[in-house]
Amino acid sequence: MITSTGNQKIKNIMKCKKSARERNKEDVFLVEGVRMFAEIPEEMHVETFATEDFYEKNTQLFEHRVFELVSGHVMEAITDTKTPQGVVSIVKRYHYMPESVTDLAMQKTTPLIMALENLQDPGNLGTIIRTAEGAGVTGILMSRDTVDVYNPKVVRATMGSIFRVPFCYVDNLTEWIQKLNQSGYQTYSAHLQGTSFYDFDYQNPTVFCIGNEGNGLTDALSGMTNHKIRIPMMGSVESLNAATASTVLMYEAMRQRNS
Repeated sequence: MITSTGNQKIKNIMKCKKSARERNKEDVFLVEGVRMFAEIPEEMHVETFATEDFYEKNTQLFEHRVFELVSGHVMEAITDTKTPQGVVSIVKRYHYMPESVTDLAMQKTTPLIMALENLQDPGNLGTIIRTAEGAGVTGILMSRDTVDVYNPKVVRATMGSIFRVPFCYVDNLTEWIQKLNQSGYQTYSAHLQGTSFYDFDYQNPTVFCIGNEGNGLTDALSGMTNHKIRIPMMGSVESLNAATASTVLMYEAMRQRNS
């Protein structure tokens, strides 16, 4: 059992927890909790660290897994939660190409893409990824200035969907929207001056563009989309937050496609 935070493996995990640069260098990310541990694809798993109590209660989950036991205070040092469940895993990253995320060849069921520009809240991004899986989204594009998808708070909020939803960052999201326009997609920007989103048909290849929590989409990107859409509001509410607005749009597309 590892009982010291001076252990080199533990030092490396603590660096990865705190630093996006370190995660990028090692090409890994961290996963916490029993549910996400159980869902790690075998080919992505590197190593797991668990308390003795967690291991004894979940022995069956450790078959074919490389793992080390750690003491309670070491577990507290390597986790990002106030009340750790007793398990942290190091996981390899997937590397998706933009062409596969957007499926420009349109070989999948009709593509439904979320394009995220400069989102900064980890909870928003994680929730969007989780909801995207539930709503049948086929891929997520993100601008380079969007929050790190491997931030522990983002990973935790995905509740495992990060293992299954294709995503990637692109250098110029506006250029990608233009490329998708030219490839037959209908592109929509969430915009306060848009037309009600209920007025459109999302049964064809579709891209929904969602902007920064405070400033929305840039004029360059919203001006590139085929349509500006808004979610009608009652009362004094002007808009919904990024994750909630994304959910409304994704599920309207799913409703239309499943009707």
